[in-house]
Amino acid sequence: MLEFAILGFLADAPLHGYELRKRVAALTGHIRPIADGTLYPTIKRMERAGLLRRDVQAGQMAAPRHVLTLSPAGHAELLRQLHTPEELFITDENRWFTLLAFLRHLEDPADQAAVLHRRLSFLTRPGSFFWDGERPLRADDFPDDPFRQGLFRIATATSRTEIAWLREMLRSLTR
Repeated sequence: MLEFAILGFLADAPLHGYELRKRVAALTGHIRPIADGTLYPTIKRMERAGLLRRDVQAGQMAAPRHVLTLSPAGHAELLRQLHTPEELFITDENRWFTLLAFLRHLEDPADQAAVLHRRLSFLTRPGSFFWDGERPLRADDFPDDPFRQGLFRIATATSRTEIAWLREMLRSLTR
């Protein structure tokens, strides 16, 4: 997910490492804080793979700044991942939000709609947090547990809101 976020933010604009770390942390940091020991080795690996390049620019005060720019290969990789995201980017809410932050980089509305259809299909499948053998449990199955009832209420409200938004977006993309 970190590499994907780096590709996405650099598709928006060239950035130096500190600014990139702030943006990635703002998007995903509440889930997984981004340490320098994680970010900079990832950047170096992506640079060696030809996905981005580093340019040295004069600093505002003294030290030069290393500005990261997405390469054509990096842009192609971002588009590939947006066009056919791995299943976890559809099913995992945190990865989904990261994908959604950069979906505008797929310029074809039909391609955007295909990704949204995958998420809608996932959300409208029967599912549950808890199972009793083969039967999914519902909030009513926990009459003495207000916390599990709350879990179901919150998840249901969130899913309904997202499903309504997805359907609205799909209508606007297919006009």
